[in-house]
Amino acid sequence: MAKTKEKVPPLTGFRDLVAHLEKGSKPDRSTWRIGTEHEKFAFYKDTLEPVPYDGERGIGALLNGLAEAYHWQRVKEGENTIALKQGMASITLEPGGQFELSGAPLEHLHQSCTETGEHLTQLRDVAGKLGIAFLGLGFSPIWSLEETPIMPKGRYKIMRDYMAKVGRLGRQMMFRSCTVQTNLDFGSEADMVKKFRVGIALQPIVTALFAASPFAEGRLNGFLSYRGHIWTDTDPDRTGMLPFVFEDGMGFERYAKYALDVPMYFVYRGGKYIDCAGQSFRAFMDGKMPMLPGERPTDKDWEDHLTTIFPEVRLKTYLEMRGADAGPWSRLCALPAFWAGIYYCDAALEAAWSLVKSWTAEDREALRRAVPVLGLRAPIRGIKAGDIAQAALAISRQGLKSRARLDNSGMDESHFLAELDDIAASGITPAERLIERYNTEWGREVKPVFEACAY
Repeated sequence: MAKTKEKVPPLTGFRDLVAHLEKGSKPDRSTWRIGTEHEKFAFYKDTLEPVPYDGERGIGALLNGLAEAYHWQRVKEGENTIALKQGMASITLEPGGQFELSGAPLEHLHQSCTETGEHLTQLRDVAGKLGIAFLGLGFSPIWSLEETPIMPKGRYKIMRDYMAKVGRLGRQMMFRSCTVQTNLDFGSEADMVKKFRVGIALQPIVTALFAASPFAEGRLNGFLSYRGHIWTDTDPDRTGMLPFVFEDGMGFERYAKYALDVPMYFVYRGGKYIDCAGQSFRAFMDGKMPMLPGERPTDKDWEDHLTTIFPEVRLKTYLEMRGADAGPWSRLCALPAFWAGIYYCDAALEAAWSLVKSWTAEDREALRRAVPVLGLRAPIRGIKAGDIAQAALAISRQGLKSRARLDNSGMDESHFLAELDDIAASGITPAERLIERYNTEWGREVKPVFEACAY
């Protein structure tokens, strides 16, 4: 007799939403991990065109090729392979075909950088045979929105339709931007709050250090981090610097209240995404969602909803740092190094808090809006973002030295900050270096970036 599938119990009230976040606390810091996520643009080497999903040389063929050659498990939506899994790591697709590795939670940065290297080696092997290469930039440098392919994932159609209603640049974010992010743990509610505050405040500094999106549609776009600018006009309900994080009473409950009032995108049922865009999760909790009358959400629905919120730091059962443009391999390793050095050493976290605790909500927002244009020259309370960057890097470096996680040659994790140290000391962002090449050796032509910034 066939075994009947056990019905997942619905959430019973607000307390369940808070409990979901609380279970992320890890009092034993030996269990703290580092997860790195990085996106890149796929393009055909011979034409520099974006790679569509379908076809013998498409994204679908690339995913299936990786599955066959390197024993990744396919994740299907209908007939299409739309992701791959291997242990705790996964390969996923962003709406415009941006190719993302969501790395496994690892103990130290040497493992994280090895994981990144192995991923890029596998991609070069399989994609190379298809004539596909990958570009490490924060924004698509030559393709228009109309030229950018759309991946066959149900949730993205829902998001695409809704984005046009709530912000001017949301579709640009979805289809034409790339980021590198890192996911880090917290020990308690108080530890989460302090890390959240430091993370939000320093996120624009990270945007400046990683700024690498000065081109769009074959010309300069007027920004150093156009990706950073896009987030200021995507969807005010689910993005931004979250001033409430700095208020008294901040904790798991306060974040759950915020998330509860962020409009929904979808509910996943029976292998399909049901369009609930703009609906209230509160109404869902009360069984009053028009699309699913009488039905109440499960813990998985809440987990899905939390992934549709895009502030500069995002809370799930860990903290997700979201401020950086994508870049070369060296900077993919530098981002988790920067944050782990600050977050995983108590003295470093306290020093970082001392650096930013006097800033007001207005200071933080002004810095966030200035950095995409001015980079490390952006002002904050009479000094430059570059000065804060150097101070934060010194704190992170000491934190990494205190962690004393050594590789086989006896090096600690602090060497992963070397490129960021150079950027901060010079005051020149990666974007400004690209603009200089565009204006000189490239003869005001953007296409050479596909060679300069390819993996």
